Amino acid sequence: MKTTDKNLSPQDGVKWTGDELSSPTEHLNREQAAKPPAPNPLLPQDNSLKRDLRLSIGDGSAYGVMIGVGETYLQAFVLEIGKGEIFAALIATVPQLIGSLLQLISPTAVRITGSHKWWVVFCAGLQGLCFIPLILAAWFGNISEPAVLFVVSLYWATSLGAGPAWNTWQGTIIPRDIRARFFAKRARLCQLATLAGFLGGGFALKAAQAEGKAVPLFAILFGIALVCRAISTLCLSLQSEPFPIPPKMRFLSLGEQWHRFSRGSSGRLLVFAVGMQVGVYIAGPFFVPYMFKVLGFKYHHYALLIGASFVAKFISLRYWGKLAHRTGAHRLLWIGSLGLVPLAGGWVISSNYIWLISLQLVAGAAWGAYELALVLLFFETIHESERTSLLTLYNVANSIALAVGSLIGAAIINGLGISATSYLWVFAASTAWRAGVLLLLRRVRSTPVETVAGSRPASVLPTGKVS
Repeated sequence: MKTTDKNLSPQDGVKWTGDELSSPTEHLNREQAAKPPAPNPLLPQDNSLKRDLRLSIGDGSAYGVMIGVGETYLQAFVLEIGKGEIFAALIATVPQLIGSLLQLISPTAVRITGSHKWWVVFCAGLQGLCFIPLILAAWFGNISEPAVLFVVSLYWATSLGAGPAWNTWQGTIIPRDIRARFFAKRARLCQLATLAGFLGGGFALKAAQAEGKAVPLFAILFGIALVCRAISTLCLSLQSEPFPIPPKMRFLSLGEQWHRFSRGSSGRLLVFAVGMQVGVYIAGPFFVPYMFKVLGFKYHHYALLIGASFVAKFISLRYWGKLAHRTGAHRLLWIGSLGLVPLAGGWVISSNYIWLISLQLVAGAAWGAYELALVLLFFETIHESERTSLLTLYNVANSIALAVGSLIGAAIINGLGISATSYLWVFAASTAWRAGVLLLLRRVRSTPVETVAGSRPASVLPTGKVS
């Protein structure tokens, strides 16, 4: 990639000595001996870009391990220390809602600090520190429900608070023409790292459970998650920031955010995404209690089942990235969305383990297409100058959707009584809702192929999904 401007004159980039040139020949010699034109600061430099790409991979990989050994086992930890099934389900959604409200300070914090990068670094470091009380809780074998809610809510507040600023920041680093392929590659490596952490944690817990030491082992897993987030934070701090506050950056008021959210191409996309999240989380938080309490799965069964989703997503992302580059993210979003619709209902058909593994392979591929398409479209439909503000509001709306979905699922189970049948009704309701939301997708405009971009989602994390 060339970074100099061919239209620069010698005076634009040559450092002159000040003495007069006596002849045209001397002028030519002096011009040839002069320093090369200064690089255009508006374009990324090759060495800096390569370094940023490597650091981004390092950040994503360490972050993925943290997700694998830490975040994905929070529900299992709550169940292991004796909390109820409903509380274990709600711990996956209610803290996200509380956290999304706390992260409303994100645009103000970016404006005060004058830097998207350093706000992201601060949030990432604080998120890692959230594992310390969880380590202590696992070591001593107990923690109160309010304490769990507080710690996990702070965890999600820092995660969601970093997301919009990270998207805006990375948009100033990664050139448009390589975003789709780079972030597809980055997502694959994140998935591989998460899978490694998740499977390692699952089989370690299986061995510890056999000896009655599963709870203390969570302290080790959360400790690994803390170290990995520290590495991720270091990688973030070493990345460049060409524009701490990008040109024409606008911090929208809440009323302006809602105006953008409720209309236009970006508004239609965001409303669809929020609607789909409601449907997904009618069932999503209840898969873990269903597997452990109804089907009687052990940790290795759980790890292999979720691992199948990771493997499918890892393999498929390479092809989804190429498809998005060729045909655009809009078509990819349709593929992913259609794939998501029947997944929860598949659990109603059979509880056979081989069937569930097959279902998870389909789920991983579908989630890979959906998440990649969604974030690519975020870049294309939301202007850079308004991205931090709008994605902050999206995080709030998205977290409300998660809470609403989980409360619908909880209401169904409470109404029917906790049983295998009530869980199946929840899964069926989730599938029905997802199918209905496809009507909203018809209102989302297609994105031109040549403008496809990509980034990390604001709130859709690189984790394995249960249907």
